Amino acid sequence: MTATASAPEETVVPGEIISPRRTDRYTHRLRSLRTGGWSPADRDGFPEGVRVVTESAPAERDRSLPPAPWQDFGESPFELPAVLPTQPPVEIRDFAQEVVEFPEETTSLSGLAGEPVTAIGAVPARATELSLPSARSGVVRRIARGIAWLVRTLWGIVSLTVLLAFIAAIPVVNFLALGYLLEVEGRVARSGRLRDAFPLLPLAPRLGSLVLGTWLWIVPLRLLSHLLGDIHLIQPGSRADALGHVLLLTAAGLVTIHLLLAVARGGALSCFFRPIKNVLWLRQRWLQGDYWTTAEREVGAFLAGLRLRHHFLLGLKGFVGALAWLALPTLMFAAANRTEGGPVLITLLGALLLIPVLSWVPFLQAHLAAENRLGAMFELRRVRSLYRHAPFSWLITILVTLLFALPMYLFKAAMPPRDALWLVTLVFVVSIYPVKVLTGWAYHRALRQERPSHWLWRWVCWFPTLPLLAFYIFLLHFTQFIGKYGKLTLFEHHSFLVPSPYSFLN
Repeated sequence: MTATASAPEETVVPGEIISPRRTDRYTHRLRSLRTGGWSPADRDGFPEGVRVVTESAPAERDRSLPPAPWQDFGESPFELPAVLPTQPPVEIRDFAQEVVEFPEETTSLSGLAGEPVTAIGAVPARATELSLPSARSGVVRRIARGIAWLVRTLWGIVSLTVLLAFIAAIPVVNFLALGYLLEVEGRVARSGRLRDAFPLLPLAPRLGSLVLGTWLWIVPLRLLSHLLGDIHLIQPGSRADALGHVLLLTAAGLVTIHLLLAVARGGALSCFFRPIKNVLWLRQRWLQGDYWTTAEREVGAFLAGLRLRHHFLLGLKGFVGALAWLALPTLMFAAANRTEGGPVLITLLGALLLIPVLSWVPFLQAHLAAENRLGAMFELRRVRSLYRHAPFSWLITILVTLLFALPMYLFKAAMPPRDALWLVTLVFVVSIYPVKVLTGWAYHRALRQERPSHWLWRWVCWFPTLPLLAFYIFLLHFTQFIGKYGKLTLFEHHSFLVPSPYSFLN
């Protein structure tokens, strides 16, 4: 018998160093081959990459290289230990094969008679366990990225909500807040997807960082100003008063420069706590000569992402359209100033007119937001035809709209000062935002339905709407007695108009 291995197949035992006289399962199989006790099952005992050729099977001889001379190194006795080990048997793992290309000048096995041979052609499966730490680290990284995404998203939602509350408290600027809410409604109405309900979410974390970082630096200045104001009242014209005035001006100037550099560097929250690094960054940009170009490009891209003009005009259109529908019925509803006479009849007539108007205006605004046209606000026939396709969804939308509109009237019973008005408008944003999302979804559901619902089902959904609207108007009548602005409270309709139209009167 002759054992021959071609140049690319010199591997004898994968992953081990084998001495020529070592007694193991492979040398026993070689001995059985030499004695003629060979069987096809013995061939399976060798790892892949070792080819065994016998004289009795000349067809299997590898003729790529001339056969190497066979050398007999003798036999070693096979002895079992006198005392069997007490340990349980160890499972022998399989081998994971790996293809290895050998150079052409590799020496045959016959030239390594006196030296151990290292098997390179395969890697034991135990070595694959070395990749487990890297796999675990990959899972940890994915979990960390998921947590970071969740924190960033929640921070963006909170920042966006607070920012809208601040904007809604400023006269005229509050059209931006209404326009953003209508943009949310229009996006959901066109796509029907919830993820489209946060169009400014990618920019919201940066906006929140800008507001929070600026506020954290302005608060100490305000505290210092109050302290120096007390000194001025107690000791006007004294040395402490003069030094305090200089100190306040110096601190205000340094804080202003620091805030400008933090915003110019990107506005991340960390930029507001690294003044020295901001100065070094400005120096580097100034030496490179691209500061003004980079600043102009980044600021322009940021403002373009906010779409201020689009949101302002959309809010103005929604306000004008809703006011056109609500002004006359509300004016009639507010006509009564006593419990008898003709004004009472006018008030009742106004209440009857408000019932259908309040059921149409939410979906007319959704229609306007979806098409971004002021004329869409007056396409009543189109909206009524859409109602026939999804009456139950529209019933739920009207119920939620009326329910979420009531808390705002309670908070307006005693209006806070102008600098704390954002606390009231925060309630407006939190309560109206989900209403706009739900209205957009109901509008999209009506668009998606090809056939109108059965007439009986439409009437079943319409009848509960009447008592709901009547009860809401009944409660609305009493808001003029608890609101700060009296009868003007009836004209607010913050579910469809700006949240605080009379804030300039504070």
